[in-house]
Amino acid sequence: MNPLEIGWCLICMYRVADQIVEILEKAGVKRIYGIVGDSLNPVTDALRRRKTIEWIHVRHEEVAAFAASAEAQLSGNLAVCCGSSGPGNLHLINGLFDAHRNHAPVLAIASHIPQSQVGMEYFQATHPEQLFKECSAYAELVSEASQAPCILMSAIQHAWARRDVGVVVLPGDIADAPAEMKNLVHPPSYTRENVVPEHESVSLLARMLDDHRRITFFCGAGCAGAEDKVVRLAHRLKAPIAYTWRGKDYFEHDNPLGIGMTGLLGWGDAYKAMHESDMLVLWGTDFPYFNFIPTKPEIVQIDRRGEVLGRRCRLDLGICGDVSVTAEALLNMVQEKTDSGHLDAALNRHARDVKEMNAYMEGNDKESPIRPEQLTTALNRHAASDAVFTVDTGTPCIWSARFLCATPGRRTLASFNHGSMANAMPMAIGAQMEYPERQVIALCGDGGLSMLLGDLITIVQYRLPVKIVVYNNDCLDFIQLEMQAAGLIPWQINLNNPSFAAVADAVGIKGFLLDKSSQVDQMVDMFLNYPGAALLDAHVDRDALALPPYISMGQAADFSLAMMKQTLAGEVKQVWNTLAGNRKLFKP
Repeated sequence: MNPLEIGWCLICMYRVADQIVEILEKAGVKRIYGIVGDSLNPVTDALRRRKTIEWIHVRHEEVAAFAASAEAQLSGNLAVCCGSSGPGNLHLINGLFDAHRNHAPVLAIASHIPQSQVGMEYFQATHPEQLFKECSAYAELVSEASQAPCILMSAIQHAWARRDVGVVVLPGDIADAPAEMKNLVHPPSYTRENVVPEHESVSLLARMLDDHRRITFFCGAGCAGAEDKVVRLAHRLKAPIAYTWRGKDYFEHDNPLGIGMTGLLGWGDAYKAMHESDMLVLWGTDFPYFNFIPTKPEIVQIDRRGEVLGRRCRLDLGICGDVSVTAEALLNMVQEKTDSGHLDAALNRHARDVKEMNAYMEGNDKESPIRPEQLTTALNRHAASDAVFTVDTGTPCIWSARFLCATPGRRTLASFNHGSMANAMPMAIGAQMEYPERQVIALCGDGGLSMLLGDLITIVQYRLPVKIVVYNNDCLDFIQLEMQAAGLIPWQINLNNPSFAAVADAVGIKGFLLDKSSQVDQMVDMFLNYPGAALLDAHVDRDALALPPYISMGQAADFSLAMMKQTLAGEVKQVWNTLAGNRKLFKP
């Protein structure tokens, strides 16, 4: 065989990389987010030749993982990201932690140094199969070609069945080797079982519900698809419904029993109603802030994940089961209550609290800076009824939780449990890729957007009509609040920001500058209706206080102490601005 024939055979050879791409095709993967190069080249070349899966070239692999997480959460399907050896796949880790904690089915292909060099301190050597263990349900190294299909299939099945991250560590020389075990190339099994609770436990819960008078429901994202049954049950029991931020999408709209959220982002009567109840039922939530959960009522928790039962609070009864199955069973077992005193009191307090919270919905008497409440209210008013909102960690979380109204078609994505900065814009990329016709709005902090600013270019490159809102207050605002609540003088929180509108224009995104309160409504409308990618650089008040629904005496004392320290340190103007700018919140 002459050299040309040998070369042609090598080109046509069915390699491990081809096998991997074929399995991903059969798994229904539409696109892969990542950066090409180095040990990943065999895989990306297979993608180029097969032309069945789209490659989304991001500027930073962290963006790839966040985008895949968003796609998986919105679609419910497997999403994929890739990173090359060493630094390339290490950049994935923050976004993968977010996917792991958001229960998003994400597959990560972490390409690796040549298998023959593992353990030899080779260039870019790491141990990804160890590094990714903490943020995944499965992370394994392919050490020979015959393992590739079974390890990939295992990673896919773990990601899907556990709603988690699966990681395949793939050395470049293995990816380029001839494929083996070709009989393992088949579609994965995308099935998920119902978790049926024990009949005895459900019967006990029904008796407890009949025996208690002041019952409150606290509902999370585990209720998705079962919210109608939960609301019907609450109607029967005259139980107000509080919910987590992740539960807001399902329980805020069309729910006359809703009383808002508890926790740091909370609003409405949720905190008080939960603490005044004699029975609290946690539905599909592993709410992490245990200090907002009362200790006096009897507490019941229902979740399909048995491992989370009772790890945040005392439990009088824990039930491992799907919310839908459990609620449906209870509807046939509990008696309808006639005493609505607890519900009526909670709803009346809730209406009053919402009115007070809305004090700054229409701004204040100053043109600038703009109240973030006014900006978020305008976004809510003009956004599409099926808009997807992606939200940065920080004060954008607070304003969106309180002033964006859920509808049956809207979705909100955030770094709910991982709490990462810089997640909103990358998530918007994944959301817009999955739903090109839907309106996708990223609510970004100025600190968060600055972290991954380069991927604005990705939005331009793929002509994504993402709308980016920057809450520009020239500081790390949430950190400022944390420091003040701890009695500390805010320090090293100031940001010397560029004009984000000018930066957007420079990369090919339409920039809008908003710095006057009287222009908010009109400019938000123009911004959201712009036919393409747009960025709204909104100069908002850094002194706007986002207080939780309940403040302990200690927190109030610490905040006052911080104000006093700032005054003594010569920051009198800053203290005055904070107090004067929030005077409506402090009225008697």
